[in-house]
Amino acid sequence: MSRWIEQWDPEDERFWNEGGGKRVARRNLVFSVLSEHIGFSIWSLWSVMVLFMGPAYGVDPAGKFFLVAMPTLVGGIMRVPYTFAVARFGGRNWTIVSALLLLVPTVTAAFVMKPGVSYTTLMAVAALTGVGGGNFASSMTNINSFYPLREKGWALGLNAGGGNIGVPAIQLVGLLVIGTAGAAHPRVVLAVYIPLIVVAATLCALYMDNLAPVRNDTGAALDAARDAHTWIMSFLYIGTFGSFIGYSFAFGLVLQNQFGRTPLQAADLTFIGPLLGSLIRPVGGKLADRYGGARITLWNFLAMAVATGVVVIASERKSLALFLVGFIALFVLTGVGNGSTYKMIPGIFQRKAEARGLAGEEAAAHGRRLSGAAMGLIGAVGALGGVGINLAFRESFLSRATGTPAFVSFLAYYALCYVLTWAVYLRRPARAADGAGQTAPAGAAVHARV
Repeated sequence: MSRWIEQWDPEDERFWNEGGGKRVARRNLVFSVLSEHIGFSIWSLWSVMVLFMGPAYGVDPAGKFFLVAMPTLVGGIMRVPYTFAVARFGGRNWTIVSALLLLVPTVTAAFVMKPGVSYTTLMAVAALTGVGGGNFASSMTNINSFYPLREKGWALGLNAGGGNIGVPAIQLVGLLVIGTAGAAHPRVVLAVYIPLIVVAATLCALYMDNLAPVRNDTGAALDAARDAHTWIMSFLYIGTFGSFIGYSFAFGLVLQNQFGRTPLQAADLTFIGPLLGSLIRPVGGKLADRYGGARITLWNFLAMAVATGVVVIASERKSLALFLVGFIALFVLTGVGNGSTYKMIPGIFQRKAEARGLAGEEAAAHGRRLSGAAMGLIGAVGALGGVGINLAFRESFLSRATGTPAFVSFLAYYALCYVLTWAVYLRRPARAADGAGQTAPAGAAVHARV
């Protein structure tokens, strides 16, 4: 049976509510979340594997930080082609393929994960898990096409949040394995996920759809790349998602190296932050739907800076309890910011279309076209922020044997994000358009409405 839908107009409320559009979109959202969830688990696989790597592996703390940075780097790069694969092959078709590709890093890791394996081999196998990071871009691009603008914040937040939960999920599996079988049995984790990958691919094949109106449009990619808002939002997304994924990968290593936790003690705590950050992401999207993504993003960056200040104080005082409070608060805030920033993206491009005189479905279609392309680029750059997080921790522990310098640099970045959000998306323009045809600054076209 063909799974291609030829006509799709979610902005038409009659089609959406009475014509079955909402039901079809929800079905695709459910199985998109499932596939993306497992993709995130495999992407963050090595944040768990390093907890199994005792002295017999011969990898020092700096080497482990570099090891967990490798999947982030590859995942960020993979997000660009994954974004455009949806239009080229169809959302359902590519979801099946991208799910099955997750078998490559899991099966390979099962063969090499043992004491005595070379560091080069570990780096190469860790790089393979980057395909899991690519899943996010194709999944978000696909779901963006299914939903109307008025519901994108909630839908994209739910899709991403359900996927993000894959990070704490595999960390909980790792904790269970370490606590029962012991730290000498990392293959048990892989044995859990290999059949889950097959099940997810099968369910996506049975229940998802392709949207025929979403066609490969290289012009959209070029237009999105030329637009300053794509790169401004990329900078902001480094602060939210880059922090989330970077902290998720590094949390266990920070606890071991700064606070002397054992692998089991670290595993007891590492899942909490990513779990809360994932669960709160749809709430960030919902708040953005109601109050505006830019407003939520602005205050969220301020709160992130405050939470980071708490972490710096805790790091200097060597207070694990205070550190956990500040760091887990940071995770929660990255989740809120992830939801609000992704709500902003389609709104920005639709409002710019309206500012140029487009209206109704024409403006909505233009917004979907450019925002879908922009999401891949923004998601890729944001993921690369996770690489920066881990490299900053690596340098911080090498030079000062503490994570404090890294956290100070993160605080400065959040302050910059706060200023940028205010200046571009919330600052009142000095001069509005007047009768002489003068126009407001570029940011004014989307001011307070994204």
